[in-house]
Amino acid sequence: MKRVLVGSPIHQKPSILNEFLTSLKRLKQDHIELEFLFIDDNKDPRSSQLLFNFKENIKGVTLYPSKQCDDYVCDSTTHYWNEHLIWKVSEFKNKIIQHTVESQYDYLFLVDSDLLLYPETIEHLVNANKDIISEIFWTKWQPDSEPQPQVWLSDEYKQWKQYRGEQLNDEKIAFRHQEFITKMRTPGIHEVGGLGACTLISRKALESGINFNPISNLSFWGEDRHFCIRAVVLGFSLYVDTHYPAYHIYRESDLSGVQDFINETQLYKSILNKEHQPDIRVLCNNRIKLTLSMVVKNESHRYLKKVMKEHRQYINEAVIIDDGSTDNTIDICLDSLKGIPIHLVKNKNSKFSNEIELRKQQWEETLKTNPDWILNLDADEMFEQKFVSEIHKLLEQKNYDVFSFRLYDFWNDSHYREDPFWRSHLTYRPFLIRYRENFNYTWRETPQHCGRFPKNIFELPNCNSKLRLIHLGWATLQDRLEKFHRYVELDSEGLYGNIDQYLSILDKNPNLIHWED
Repeated sequence: MKRVLVGSPIHQKPSILNEFLTSLKRLKQDHIELEFLFIDDNKDPRSSQLLFNFKENIKGVTLYPSKQCDDYVCDSTTHYWNEHLIWKVSEFKNKIIQHTVESQYDYLFLVDSDLLLYPETIEHLVNANKDIISEIFWTKWQPDSEPQPQVWLSDEYKQWKQYRGEQLNDEKIAFRHQEFITKMRTPGIHEVGGLGACTLISRKALESGINFNPISNLSFWGEDRHFCIRAVVLGFSLYVDTHYPAYHIYRESDLSGVQDFINETQLYKSILNKEHQPDIRVLCNNRIKLTLSMVVKNESHRYLKKVMKEHRQYINEAVIIDDGSTDNTIDICLDSLKGIPIHLVKNKNSKFSNEIELRKQQWEETLKTNPDWILNLDADEMFEQKFVSEIHKLLEQKNYDVFSFRLYDFWNDSHYREDPFWRSHLTYRPFLIRYRENFNYTWRETPQHCGRFPKNIFELPNCNSKLRLIHLGWATLQDRLEKFHRYVELDSEGLYGNIDQYLSILDKNPNLIHWED
């Protein structure tokens, strides 16, 4: 049986530390033997007491006082590091390495004290048979930013592949970055260039002289970067596992998600385990059901008939929320989709001024139709023509539940706009998802720009598609004037969007690029 030392330098708030220690108690030891080493660097005596209690109640715990007294500030926005603190932690980690080697453990698992682990994590990493491997976790480095993994490919934190001497434009960088993010969301073991904070290290790697000392001619910030560079120089490859993502309590506000993490571990595990993956529901004619979900309002003079003509080639049914139309929009929908089942809901009064209410209504009405896949599009959006022949491949595969696409903002019938404010086609956004009945969907609760789908769908396996989506909503001057006035009225201070982008809608000479099929 392999002996594994779980090591952690700890300077932590009691509320977070308590969850961390509870998580460690849940770790499975069916095929490994765990012992623990903590370096107590806490200023709060309550945290030190929690470590002492853990030592008293758990077999095989070693507790070292740091005998140092430094302030480490964490607030609701971020963590504040300085050079002294980084290399103090480096010394602590080196001390843990030394103890591991001297005590002849088979592995060291270095873990930060603000992470929660799946019970299977360490046994799974040991079974991976890698000398250095981390379990992935995701962090919003700023409260409103997208979650990012703690691993990278090169340099200080570069998360896209770029060969030496290769020149990449912004679009290519965005594409490769999203490829990397998608891979990190895909269950597997992936080679990376940098990692940390949740890492299993073999005795072979430890005895090679690997450590966290600063490399004097390297200016990169953070002891983990120096560790990773030294490891590669010593001949070790670095890997990340993505089967059991840890939960990062980066801010005290993240404590609100702890119970959800505990509740969802078994659900997420079943999704990842193909042997227990829920069957994909299909229609009696053995076709996977694709449901178009759309909100419409006064679309008769715009693009509705054109886009519906495209959609009817591949959808099996449609859910239409009419948000207070006063024209013949409904008649166009019914006529354009004749022969296709339609679930139609009419709002007497428009809900668009509070978009989150409207999107939740759209979601709930769509679920009433028992969908397999949901394609959420607006009445001025349609895919390029080859989508018709490619869509079945996306629906029939079993590895991904979410597909993201690039959206091109057309400024006339043949050109799309590209400049610092109009770059949506450089980013992949979700428009197609497989509905998972037992997944706990949660929403971004903002009146505007809340998203078409629940905010946490990227916790499901997801992928980018090279198929492109055409957005006709800006294609005429009249469209642009109407949207400009609507955005300025509903979000005059730019609380939910970018006020400078709103103003740029009226630019007289925008940069336009010709669309190529």
